[in-house]
Amino acid sequence: MNSSNWYQSFPAPITVTDASGMIVDMNDAAAEMFTKDGGRALIGKDVLDCHPQPARDKLREMYSGQTANVYTITKNGKKKLIYQAPFFSDGIFSGFVEICLDLPDEMPH
Repeated sequence: MNSSNWYQSFPAPITVTDASGMIVDMNDAAAEMFTKDGGRALIGKDVLDCHPQPARDKLREMYSGQTANVYTITKNGKKKLIYQAPFFSDGIFSGFVEICLDLPDEMPH
């Protein structure tokens, strides 16, 4: 097993952007989730072009401040946790990783 590609088969969508906001990678689940928007064809696209207002302003704030954004949504009757966090290489801001997790209806807290 190639442990460097673990994220490709990870069951939750993972999307990665670079420091300028270009989509540089997505796993299989993200490609499937974004099929209607182009799937893997989104790689190389500006993440701002994939979002409506006011999400664009929020993304600009996140990139400017290199700050995480964590929230929940309900989509098609399913609760989801969206976790968007900056990542760094050798201490230098390198972009964002977004992970979208389905939440069970009942969950211990």
